[in-house]
Amino acid sequence: MQIHLHIGLAKVGAPRLQSVLRDKRSILFRHGVLVPRSLGRNNHTRLFMAITDPEHVDPLRFNRGYATPQNQAALYASVAADLARELAQHTPDHLVLSAWQLGVSLTQKSELERLRAVLSPLSTDIRIIAHVDAQAPLLARHYAAQVAEGRGRSLNQECALAGKQDWWAESLATQPPIDPLAGQFAETQGAPFWLDYTRLVAHWEGVFGNGSMQLRPHDADVFYGAKAASEITAMLGLDIDLGDVDAAPAPPPVPAATVARMRQMNALLLRLLAQRAHILPRPLWRSFLSELAVPGLPIHAGSLAHVAAHFAENNAKLVKAHPALRDDFFKALPAQPAWTEADPAYGFRASQYLLGFMWRLEKATRQARRKRGVIPAPDEDHPQSQTPKTRVPAPLSPAARALLPAQAIENFHKLQGSPFAPHNQLGQIDEAQRAPDYTAAAPRDLPEGQTGNVIVGCMKNEAPYILEWIAYHRTIGVDHFLIYTNDCTDGTAEILDRLQDLRIVQHRKNDNWKGNSPQQYALNQAQKEPLIQKACWIIHIDVDEFMNIRTGNGNLDDFLACVPDATNVAMTWRLFGHNGVTHLSDDFVIAQFDHCAPKFCPKPHTVWGFKTMFRNIGAYEKISCHRPNKLNEAQRRQVKWVNGSGADMTREAAEKGWRSSKNSIGYDLIQLNHYALRSAESYLIKRQRGRALHVDRSIGINYWIRMDWSDHRDITIQRNIPRVRAEYKRLMQDVALRDLHNSGLAWHRAKAQELHETPEFEALYTKALQIKLTPSERVAYALALDMES
Repeated sequence: MQIHLHIGLAKVGAPRLQSVLRDKRSILFRHGVLVPRSLGRNNHTRLFMAITDPEHVDPLRFNRGYATPQNQAALYASVAADLARELAQHTPDHLVLSAWQLGVSLTQKSELERLRAVLSPLSTDIRIIAHVDAQAPLLARHYAAQVAEGRGRSLNQECALAGKQDWWAESLATQPPIDPLAGQFAETQGAPFWLDYTRLVAHWEGVFGNGSMQLRPHDADVFYGAKAASEITAMLGLDIDLGDVDAAPAPPPVPAATVARMRQMNALLLRLLAQRAHILPRPLWRSFLSELAVPGLPIHAGSLAHVAAHFAENNAKLVKAHPALRDDFFKALPAQPAWTEADPAYGFRASQYLLGFMWRLEKATRQARRKRGVIPAPDEDHPQSQTPKTRVPAPLSPAARALLPAQAIENFHKLQGSPFAPHNQLGQIDEAQRAPDYTAAAPRDLPEGQTGNVIVGCMKNEAPYILEWIAYHRTIGVDHFLIYTNDCTDGTAEILDRLQDLRIVQHRKNDNWKGNSPQQYALNQAQKEPLIQKACWIIHIDVDEFMNIRTGNGNLDDFLACVPDATNVAMTWRLFGHNGVTHLSDDFVIAQFDHCAPKFCPKPHTVWGFKTMFRNIGAYEKISCHRPNKLNEAQRRQVKWVNGSGADMTREAAEKGWRSSKNSIGYDLIQLNHYALRSAESYLIKRQRGRALHVDRSIGINYWIRMDWSDHRDITIQRNIPRVRAEYKRLMQDVALRDLHNSGLAWHRAKAQELHETPEFEALYTKALQIKLTPSERVAYALALDMES
């Protein structure tokens, strides 16, 4: 197997090539070429973050939670395992990896050796590919991109290096000490050492071997035109017809005046951050810079002709050594006055803008500090405390501007200043800090004739997820499970049969259901079962829902001790999105997915749906999906409903309703973690259960938009992982059960690959992963969509 490692470079069309690789992934796969999904949807970002030196913290590692050596080491192990697994599953002839950061960030031989250590167990035939452009225009583009990411130094830094004997070493000397909280990163502030292509080749070939690297030209007409796929096959050296692709616009150049404004603002912000009195999150920093834009011409490459001249002699040698580079590729530039920073226009003064930004910066600082401790009572920052007149409207993001229909945009503007605007300032729990692990729960002794706490549930094709869900709920005090299945093809029924043999679950086939819903038919039948009739508490939840008890030792007894008079508990959903996880994994669901919807999100109505845990006192005649129904009038006075914070909501919920309201929402004691999507591949399989002949109607994007919330980190449930792992391990000691689980997982992985190769499903997968919305934008879009069950 050959490994083709595409290392960029930056600002030479890597995102376009990666999007073509993604779009042509199925065709390439049929020709023995694997473009792995586990390392990143387009850019294989996880690979890059895993192999930098531990002390080399770049913006990606810092912002994505891999700054510590421990977290990075875990990522390194995960990347190696994921790659090995994908290769074992598919056994391709060619493996294509692409991350543009590899070529422009890896300065140390040790980093390349870490990369080789990941790849060499897979294959020793590793070929490095880098796309290059003439240094002057590329430097102009790269400098503008650095400034957009926070660079405070002017281009004089690079201009002073032209003529120095060793561009590579002199550039590395400009990199500041890494200080993430002060906005100081080598990649952002330092000069681009990698413009010395001769040294770049020597750097990589020094680790991967002489002749292992090829330089290819950046040709915008090819990259962004209909023939872009031809560059893919050319760089891989494969004779494959991938067909044409839709032309795409090249990224527009940034006006020189805008670059000057942003650079001057960055210099001021960096001085402020160096004082350690403020915290500036990346999204807010980018927002500040976006508000400085003015029209005008970009930096003229000719103003950097002296930089181009510095590399002229070596460039001529590179053309001879790398056949893909044309003789005229590094052509001389027309004479222009040497670069000086552009006039920022309109009397711009960074200090005046910073003064206007300060209230937002100080608010962000308070919020960031608040996340490190207990959330205080509502104050002037609390969205509910602001009136529509005082709340500052948020602008639509560029992604939303391109995606949202007119009705959704109108909804978005209505949300600004509305009491229905989503936010996370609710309750007193710090959800982003993992608390000490819960201790093992003592075995429960049930009174004779009682079945205790019983979950009744329905499943269809959920084989990979059953054992974790069973193990989890057993550890928190669920005594019995009554599970109904219908029309399963992935081994779900067989797993449940084995669990029944082990006296852990009662399994009932529901293939011959009648009426409008297999679920309601099953619940009707469940009421005839002794297991339900003798239960103390009855809980109807699905296998993608986990009862997250956030008090005491995290078990049901501790929760119920907080609400001794309750007969019904409304466990409100907290919707957890796909969290950037694209590939179906055998890791715990509660470990993989830790980002969710904001706590305060009254619209759309699905976000605050609840499921009910209710005491079996005969107060209701019927079990329904979300709650018991048909209240027995004679027992009305015995009924007390409480919310997830233990507050009384009887008047609101006693007779009807299946969702919390602004008056009844509460998560402090218990919430129902709802992993409706899991990974993007799991979502494909879930949606495939619809009508096969009407794919667009059965697997529309509406469900993803309503359920893919990955905005706020909540790891409170992860306190359970040690004891869940112990119970899971005990279950997996049964050889038959373990084999059935592994077989079910293999079925789902094969189904995912099959769906990737089906155009309708691959298009849905691609579209879903392209949707990047803020909470308000997602609410606005969801409200504009038709309801989808």
